[in-house]
Amino acid sequence: MDPIIETWQIHNRINLYLLENIAEEALAGQSASKGRTVGQQFAHIHGVRMMWLKAAAPQLLEGLPKIEKENISKAILKDALELSEKAISQLFELAGPGGKIKGFKPHATAFLGYLISHESHHRGQIMLALKQSGHMVDQKTQYGIWEWGTR
Repeated sequence: MDPIIETWQIHNRINLYLLENIAEEALAGQSASKGRTVGQQFAHIHGVRMMWLKAAAPQLLEGLPKIEKENISKAILKDALELSEKAISQLFELAGPGGKIKGFKPHATAFLGYLISHESHHRGQIMLALKQSGHMVDQKTQYGIWEWGTR
């Protein structure tokens, strides 16, 4: 398997692992500074993936759901993140090794770095919001998001 796609898939499984290990009611949690709820943060991650797909390969958007703010659940988020992960994997396949992503400079590997950086930033915001809203994840999950070799 292409290491770029494999790395992307591991990263997505880390997001799903965190989602799986929070309570449904925790999706409404918010940090002390307000902003997006936990559920809205996950929805934003999916939404940005869709934005890039629209710009780079709109044909890959087929079948991807838009997540409405009023209709966020763990099941909806899980399904959407799994589908958008597959579409982004296909985008990397289209780019090929050392290839380009339309609308992004310089190359596909840098795009992977961008996506992981962006989503990890929001994962940190999710962790803070969970803690500040009284839904802190257990230690197993806190360490588990760093277990890239087993996810």
